[in-house]
Amino acid sequence: MQSLKESAANVAASAKSGMEKTKATVQEKMEKMTAHNPTEKDIATARKEEKIHNAEMNKQEAREHNAAAKQAAQTGGSYTHSTTGVAGQPTGVHQMSALPGHGTGQPTGHVTEGTMKSHPIGTATGTGGTTAHNTHVGGGANTGFGTGGGYTG
Repeated sequence: MQSLKESAANVAASAKSGMEKTKATVQEKMEKMTAHNPTEKDIATARKEEKIHNAEMNKQEAREHNAAAKQAAQTGGSYTHSTTGVAGQPTGVHQMSALPGHGTGQPTGHVTEGTMKSHPIGTATGTGGTTAHNTHVGGGANTGFGTGGGYTG
């Protein structure tokens, strides 16, 4: 299982790196088209090469991180998987949202052990009818809506 996670994270890191390299190449071409002298063109090429180098470094860091995460999981430690190369620890019980209880797995309201509040779908809706009602179906006074049959314009 950890090998699969590592492989998937590595594929994602490679894809991201490829996108960054392509973006750098396209940006370089745009800068070269708008450049007014050879110095600006050289600067555009240098920027592209730097961005490609950074993308490759990020990919390698992500691969190293993913290998460390796999190793930690195999030895009983914990580590999060990342496609960006940013190391991290799992959030555990730390709330990751401003909404109360959201992201923690904890209920937001009062809980009474052994009870459960339920609302079956389609009952107790307060409408006295079905939960879905199309006003253009049935009844003899069809006003032209639908697929035919009742319109006498």
